[in-house]
Amino acid sequence: MLKKREMHECQSLYSLMMDPAVSPYVRYACQSQEEFMFLTRQLIAEEEQGSVITRTILNETGTAIGTIDLYHIVNQTGFLATWIGAPYFGQGYSQRAKSAFLTELFLEQDIQTVFMKIRKQNVRSRKAVEKLPYVNLSNDLYPEVTQSINAKQSIYDLYHVERATFLESHMELHHILAT
Repeated sequence: MLKKREMHECQSLYSLMMDPAVSPYVRYACQSQEEFMFLTRQLIAEEEQGSVITRTILNETGTAIGTIDLYHIVNQTGFLATWIGAPYFGQGYSQRAKSAFLTELFLEQDIQTVFMKIRKQNVRSRKAVEKLPYVNLSNDLYPEVTQSINAKQSIYDLYHVERATFLESHMELHHILAT
């Protein structure tokens, strides 16, 4: 479902990203395919330096349908950014991608806390993240982070996932599935 980013995916990802249902919510807004290719090259280089972790989200047939990134990695924390192409909305890809990515982050990358900033107007993303049992609304828990993401105006809600909470939730799910 997830794989390291590759340059050959840029054309199909760019066309999905430019959909008006997707583009307003993409962290890395690009005005051209060339700009998207440059940005992808930059993200791949930043991952090699350890400041970003970036993956392509794939569907069952191996088609690139979106991206998921952890950025601003500092002191074992970072911010999550995810987008899925509109033709794939409502099919559970976002939840599965987040679960797979968080498993990698917490078990392989030594990340402890993952923050998510979601635009208050982005009802689709807010509903999707609130379905996840390991995610918590964090505006009051991390007031300094909430203030920093809303420095110009209050447009984001802050959510977070702690490593221990995520792993506990996954252990419970695996136990339920095994019985």
